[in-house]
Amino acid sequence: MSRIGKIPISVSKEVKVTLEKNTVVIEGPKGKLSLNLPEAIGVEQKNGEILVRRLSATKQSRADHGTTRALLVNMIEGVTKGHKKELEIQGVGFRAQVQGQKFTVTVGFSHPVEFTVPAGVKVTTPKPTEIIVEGLNKALVGEVAANIRNLKPPEPYKGKGIRYFKEAVRRKQGKSVTK
Repeated sequence: MSRIGKIPISVSKEVKVTLEKNTVVIEGPKGKLSLNLPEAIGVEQKNGEILVRRLSATKQSRADHGTTRALLVNMIEGVTKGHKKELEIQGVGFRAQVQGQKFTVTVGFSHPVEFTVPAGVKVTTPKPTEIIVEGLNKALVGEVAANIRNLKPPEPYKGKGIRYFKEAVRRKQGKSVTK
């Protein structure tokens, strides 16, 4: 049995969980998320806790057991606290700004790079060199942050580019002059 999957999930009073046939809907103060369950996974609610169980012992159901529980925990955390990723920009003249759902970055190209922020995610720039990605869905927040980072990943010689907050970038020495 999955060590992660068998742990019960505690649900606070502010979260409302609705179990339908193959769907779990979780509502909280920040919003509403839903998850379609795999065929061989069942979910039941007892005494303010959610229990995830396998309906068969196939290899796929064993793999889905812990994953489903982790997704439900992330959904509960998303509708109560929300998820957040912070990025920073390093480089002379590199900056970012947000106008509605358009995110524009100037990172050393001959043109500013525009990025459309998907629905369900909020991107803010408290300083021109700081980017904060927030939302309910942990996977979507991580994907948007990764896509923003991929616009100009940090290079190993000077470290210029977009990186996660406090990300360690391995630096290379560069050219050395020989005589």
